[in-house]
Amino acid sequence: MRHLLVMLLAFPLLMFGQTEEKKFNFNKEVKKVFKFSTFYGAINGGTSISDDDIYSITTGQLNQDVIETPFDYSIKFGVRKIARFGYLPKEAFKKGNENSFSDAATMGKITGFEFLFEGEYKRQQGLTFFDQHHFLRYVADKWLVKVEYYTNGFADIEYFESTQRYRQKLSRKFSLNIGAVQRIAEPYGFDPLADWVLENGNLHYTYLALQEGYNIDPITSTYTDPNGNVVATSNEVWKEVIIPTVLDEFVESERNKLNNTLQHSVIIGFDFYHYDKKFWLHSWGNLMPYHYDDGNEYSYHNFNGGQWLDYSGGLIFGYWFNKNLGAFVEGKYNKYWNREWHNFSLGLNYKIF
Repeated sequence: MRHLLVMLLAFPLLMFGQTEEKKFNFNKEVKKVFKFSTFYGAINGGTSISDDDIYSITTGQLNQDVIETPFDYSIKFGVRKIARFGYLPKEAFKKGNENSFSDAATMGKITGFEFLFEGEYKRQQGLTFFDQHHFLRYVADKWLVKVEYYTNGFADIEYFESTQRYRQKLSRKFSLNIGAVQRIAEPYGFDPLADWVLENGNLHYTYLALQEGYNIDPITSTYTDPNGNVVATSNEVWKEVIIPTVLDEFVESERNKLNNTLQHSVIIGFDFYHYDKKFWLHSWGNLMPYHYDDGNEYSYHNFNGGQWLDYSGGLIFGYWFNKNLGAFVEGKYNKYWNREWHNFSLGLNYKIF
């Protein structure tokens, strides 16, 4: 996927550059593509979870350690050209930490070409991630195409997706769509530890650790890592501290050895949008009820035992009961390969005049 960003950046120029060669003006075409777009970069930060005191007893002596979690931060940068829905506030600056749930919608506010390229390097609760969300979308009256790359380290999900759909408007506000979707991702469902489970259901973790280069001296109760460093001097520390690390490293290593898989699926979706100053409702949904089985050894069909349902959706609702009191509900939900990630927000506002 390392060439994906270059491909996505080149796509709009190729699509809009299909004019007569003599009339082609590169600067003009680039300006047309990026007109009304916003480039942004921002650094955001805040306090993480507080320090945690850990107590232990060694040969009768009380020991105290402090687990410190460094502050959270994010460095966000990107460029976007997405028409603003009526319910979205007009920002003085784009900081990158706004909850733009509408970015996940299947349709935009307008027909035509829109895009988002966004990267975020962040530290959250002591863990660092580099999240990305890029997409190109073209919506016409009767069809739509979209290519998207998404990675979320906290949810442990990463995939590339393209879709082509026929669109049928049932009213000015409501439309249905149906088509195909192609996804490239790691073989989710693959469990590297499955071969290490004994008949009684227990995990043969000691033998696995030995295979990974760890050593145990039963006479001195000394446990060493593949480099010969002592990592534990008791069975309790070995089981409770070292073994979880061994398993995490083994699973990550085995998953990284596998190539990404290509999944073809049928997709059905809907989109609804209504807005006025007192009441607005924007909702969308996508369902993948059928997935083609190409016989790949690491196809999710093998891990799931057959077909499965993948789906995603979103809801943005706002209503002012009167000029003072209003309520809102916003959120989005995804479930791919039985992996879930979601965000939501709801509440009340009361204005005093």
